[in-house]
This record gives sequence, C-alpha cells and structure tokens, in this order.
Amino acid sequence: MRLSLVQYRDAGGGRSVAAIREDGVARIVPGAGSVRALALAAIAAGQGLADAVAAAGTGDVVDLATVTLLPPIDHDDPAHLAMTGTGLTHLGSAEGRDAMHRAAKVDAAPTDSMKMFLMGVEGGKPAAGAEGVQPEWFYKGDGTQLVAPGAPLTSPAFAQDMGEEPEIAGVYLIDEAGVPVRLGFALGNEFSDHVTERGNYLWLAHSKLRPAALGPELLVGELPADVRGTSRIVRDGATMWEKPFLSGEANMSHSIANLEAHHFKYALFRRPGDVHVHFFGTATLSFSEGVQTQAGDVFEIEAAPFVLPVRNPIAVADAVPVAVKVL
Repeated sequence: MRLSLVQYRDAGGGRSVAAIREDGVARIVPGAGSVRALALAAIAAGQGLADAVAAAGTGDVVDLATVTLLPPIDHDDPAHLAMTGTGLTHLGSAEGRDAMHRAAKVDAAPTDSMKMFLMGVEGGKPAAGAEGVQPEWFYKGDGTQLVAPGAPLTSPAFAQDMGEEPEIAGVYLIDEAGVPVRLGFALGNEFSDHVTERGNYLWLAHSKLRPAALGPELLVGELPADVRGTSRIVRDGATMWEKPFLSGEANMSHSIANLEAHHFKYALFRRPGDVHVHFFGTATLSFSEGVQTQAGDVFEIEAAPFVLPVRNPIAVADAVPVAVKVL
C-alpha cells in the first residue's frame, strides 16, 4: 500500500504531518508535529513508520495548496542533519562526466570517472552479505542547506554554473543504539556547479557545496525498482529544456544497500539522533546538452510514484567578502 508523508505549517504557523495514501488525498496524522518526532516515537514503540501512522488514526483532509509545505524531513538543530551523495551510480551516468573531464586531456586513456563508473558496473551490486565496491562520495552541507518546496535554490556569487540534478534521496534517522534507520525516499534536486567540476575533477568537492531541494513527500517503504520521471527548466513561463530521467535500482550500477553500507560504515554518520539525506545520483543533466541556466529559471522535477513535484527557482547570492581574523 502506497504511503507518503508531508510536513507543513498551517495559517497559524503550527506544524503538522499529513499522510497521502493510494487515493492521493492528504489527511492529517493526529498528534504528529514532525516526521522526525513521528519516527522517533515509532522506533521507541518498536513499530514501523507505516504502522505508527496507522496507529495514530486518520485525521481531517488537508488541502496542501493552502498550507506552507516544508521539506519532508528536518531537525530542530540543523547541524545534526547531514546532506551527502554519491555519483556515477546510474547506468549512463559516466557519459557527461567523462566528456567534461576528457576535454582537458590529450590522450585517449580512460578518465578516472570512467574507471570508477566501470568499477560500479562490475561490483556495485554485491550479493547479500558481501561487500561491494565503494562509490564516489561527496558532502553537500548540513540542514541549513536543505531548501523548502518552492523556495529559491541560491547559488553563491562565485559559482560558475547553476545546474540541476534530478535524483532520489534516501532519508535516515540514527536510533539511540547508533543504528541507521531508513525512513523512506524523497524526490530531489541536487544542485551543482558543473563548470567548476569540469575545470578539474578534484574540484568536485567544491562543486557540490551548494544547497539542495527535496520535494514535499517522504515515500515510506521500498523504492520501486524502475522510477521514471521528467526534469525540465522553465524560463519566463515557458519550458526551455525538458528530458526524461531514470532512477531506481533497475537503472543503477550500484544497489541502494551498497550505497548505504559505504556511507554508514563511518562511525561519524551513526551518531544517535542525527538525520541523513543521501542523494543516490543521476544520469540526466541539462548541462551535458549545453544548457546555461540563469537567475529566475525554475527547475521542475516530477516522477511517479511521487504525487508532488520538486519545484524551485534559481537565485544568486550577493558577493560576500571574507576576511580571516587573527587573534
């Protein structure tokens, strides 16, 4: 049975959680002020998240068009929410990256990106209990970098590119024993600077230190093996670029379990109470087709089984001079 959760604020500023089931209607989850609080209560009660929602009962119908939608997960202390991701995880995802990195090379040897992609193809889906090859990994920021539905994705003034990446993200909560608990999946836009990355692949870490957006829904349970969606860029009210994208394990070179194992093998990421949002990668970028985005453009990403899209405009921050003081 399909179940997704949405966090929102009502006209009075109060927080609530709504559940969307098979009929597509959003209904309040009684007593739930946040998805994290609901998940903590479920863990304490030894329940699954879907069971906890069912036990709470069915509240009134809520029109999500009349409330302020929030990210599907957050933390009271944003420093305890980590946003990270993995790249070169999808079949076909090496093409654009390889072309970027090969442009600066004069020989025909495989790039490091292509080598890593092929490692994933060969060893990214190990048998249960076996260790698979580790993926490329990057850090995006803490909870202050998580952008709410409809809010601007703000690029720093020094950025050279403002590119979308339509992805699925896993959402996790670390329990009191330090065990990662997957709460579900969200549709997201992992905003990146591909021009900086193209300059030197060792600048990948810099290119990823950007905000990211999630759609309003947390999909509870397993992700379908074959996820098909559409990524588009709207400029001045008209679609100026659009392309389908694929995700889900049927379209990936790594299993989700393998990506999770290599993220949570670090004790740093198993701190009780912390939240993790981990992006699983994509193979579809407008940048690979020569698109240059600009402030005011709107990214729209939609994919079944998610009912609600990810939609965010682009903004550019003012330049901020930074001087280091010496005591």
